[in-house]
Amino acid sequence: MDIVILAVVIAVVVLGALGGLIVGSRRKKPLPPPPPAAPDITAPPAEPHVGDEAETPRDEPRRTIEEVDLPGGGAPTAVEEPPVVEAPPIEIPEPTAGRLVRLRARLSRSQTALGKGLLTLLSREHLDEDTWEEIEDTLLTADVGVQPTQELVERLRERVKVLGTRTPVELRGLLREELLKLVGTDFDRVVKTEPEDRKPGIVMVVGVNGTGKTTTTGKLARVLVADGRTVVLGAADTFRAAAADQLQTWGERVGAHTVRGPEAGDPASVAFDAVKEGKEMGVDVVLIDTAGRLHTKTGLMDELGKVKRVVEKHAPLDEVLLVLDATTGQNGLVQARVFAEVVDITGIVLTKLDGTAKGGIVVAVQRELGVPVKLIGLGEGADDLAPFEPEAFVDALIGD
Repeated sequence: MDIVILAVVIAVVVLGALGGLIVGSRRKKPLPPPPPAAPDITAPPAEPHVGDEAETPRDEPRRTIEEVDLPGGGAPTAVEEPPVVEAPPIEIPEPTAGRLVRLRARLSRSQTALGKGLLTLLSREHLDEDTWEEIEDTLLTADVGVQPTQELVERLRERVKVLGTRTPVELRGLLREELLKLVGTDFDRVVKTEPEDRKPGIVMVVGVNGTGKTTTTGKLARVLVADGRTVVLGAADTFRAAAADQLQTWGERVGAHTVRGPEAGDPASVAFDAVKEGKEMGVDVVLIDTAGRLHTKTGLMDELGKVKRVVEKHAPLDEVLLVLDATTGQNGLVQARVFAEVVDITGIVLTKLDGTAKGGIVVAVQRELGVPVKLIGLGEGADDLAPFEPEAFVDALIGD
């Protein structure tokens, strides 16, 4: 027991000695330097409020803007504005009343072979068979046609025999009467554009390539505008690249709206849209220019028939005008026959009648189709399309 107590006392003494050594060693280590004294902090200036200066204003000289030297450099670059595309000025077409009379001199200069040639032959003292054959040749050369030529010669024979003495004035009156009968004064030559029960009137223009069909459509728009009508143009000739542009230019000149479609698109669709827009706009007339399709291409002619059927879903066509080149003579009659089989032709437009053409084609084509010549083209001018007037035409043929 005594031994246990002694061991405990020794352990306590040893532990106390060790603790003293540890504390002594710690006291000998250098203490870390004290932290530096806190610096004096100057409060920042108050932030400027709206309208205050960022710092205390100082008295110093101030300069006006005129006194400040601006940095050098070139003149400021002007920004070019895109050019303003102005619409072309709208033209005022020449009135149609008496237009053919005003163009009579031009027509007579190119048609003297027929009228004056006949007068010269009829003025001979003796009208033998050779003379009558020359008269027939003159008429045939002028593209009058065989049947009309024979009828005219027979009537002239009878009247000259009854007349006996023939003065130039009498011969001229006689020839004028017979030519008027041949040309026909009882046809209704008005271009139908004003149906009584609806608006607009619908006119389709057809013909082969090269007859001046698109130009004629544009000129017809001028004729109608000159008479106080409003017009929409349908560019259904989608096969020729420049046709729609050409027609639109004609329309812009007189303020007529042009409906067109994509190149090589469906012409029947364009024609349908043109009539639809014409109805919505409340215009008086819709003119539809069709492709100048060759009359020998059956498929293309069938498509022309399709255009007509599609348009008539809106309303019946009031006019189908066939454009013929007067210089083609009898070949124009072949074209006329084929077109008449596809669409119901209601009128003829003869173009280029001021050139090398012979006036007799007027008679021949009317006989072939049984429809009248309603318009004739006498030149390249914008107002050279004229309503056909038989009296003025015959007077131009035989001269004064």
